Amino acid sequence: MALRVTFVAAARSSPLLAERFDDDRPLDQAGWDEVQHIAPGLLPLAAADLRYCSPTPRSRATGDALGYAPLVQLALRDCDMGRWRGLTLGEAMAREPQAVDAWLADPRGTPHGGESLLTFISRVGGWLDTRPLEDGCRVVAVAEPSVIRAALVYALKAPPSTYWNIDVRPLSAITVAGRGGRWNLCLDGIPAQASRS
Repeated sequence: MALRVTFVAAARSSPLLAERFDDDRPLDQAGWDEVQHIAPGLLPLAAADLRYCSPTPRSRATGDALGYAPLVQLALRDCDMGRWRGLTLGEAMAREPQAVDAWLADPRGTPHGGESLLTFISRVGGWLDTRPLEDGCRVVAVAEPSVIRAALVYALKAPPSTYWNIDVRPLSAITVAGRGGRWNLCLDGIPAQASRS
């Protein structure tokens, strides 16, 4: 029996360089415009058997705008960044350069007083492994890009440092298939409607 879990990255709430740790801002106008533009290619995912989302406002809004009516999953929340919550990477680096370097180098490190990268990856992987398993069951989960990166590292059993080498763009979709502890990455074709932009 195999389960297919498609992760859809939430639309943006700010320009890339203004992204903040544990960002809880709603979608900005550009994010709403992107959802409307890409929606035809992502609407078929609304037929999934189970539909979930991260608890952030932009993940919930993206899921609702796509017609998924997703159920919020606390396990899909962003990494707890402790005292860096609300800061950009540049702001954290300006305040605590050595702590940021240590955090980037050590997946077990928590210089910010929050959650380590390894703990974050394990939490998201635990959620993935505990999805109900029914033959052919399809799941869609709208999540923050960081959550999707963590899920991919976990599913592929890649070293934690791989997390820093995965780029997840807003409204991109990626599927993993399998069951608890055994996942495969699925690169599906681009829907015809989405490829005409």
